[in-house]
Amino acid sequence: MARDNAAMSIAAMSSDRQESDENVWTRRLVLFLRVMAMLSIAKGLYHWAQVTGFIGGEDDAFENQAMAWQAATVYFAVIELVAAVGLWLATPWGAVVWLTTVVSMAVIELMFPGIYGGNLLVVAGEAIMLAAYLVLAWMSARERPP
Repeated sequence: MARDNAAMSIAAMSSDRQESDENVWTRRLVLFLRVMAMLSIAKGLYHWAQVTGFIGGEDDAFENQAMAWQAATVYFAVIELVAAVGLWLATPWGAVVWLTTVVSMAVIELMFPGIYGGNLLVVAGEAIMLAAYLVLAWMSARERPP
C-alpha cells in the first residue's frame, strides 16, 4: 500500500514537471512582458515628470521646448503607461501598443533627430527589445498545438 502511494506521488510529480516543461517559452514570454511593463512604467513616468516639471531646470521646462518635442513627450507619457497595463496583463492589445511605442521611438530617433537628439543607442535598445519579443512570441506559439 505504501509502495503504491509512493509510486503514485512520483508519477504525479513527474507529470507536473512535464506539464510545466511544455509551457516554458510561454512562461518566459510572460516574464519578458512583465519586465517590459515595468520598463514602460518607468519610461511613462519619466515623460510625465518632464511634462510636469519634476525633472530639469528652468531652461529645460516643458513650455520652453519646441512644439514637436512637447507633442512627442505627451504622446510617450500616455502611450507608455497604456502599454504597461496591457503588457502586465499579457493581453494581445498590450503587445500591440508596446510595439507601437517601440517603433515610434525608433522612428523619432532615426527620422526626426531634432526632437530627442537622434541617439542610436536608444534605437539599438528598442531593436533588441523588439527582437527578443519576436523570438519569445515565436517560440511560445510553437509550444501550442495547432
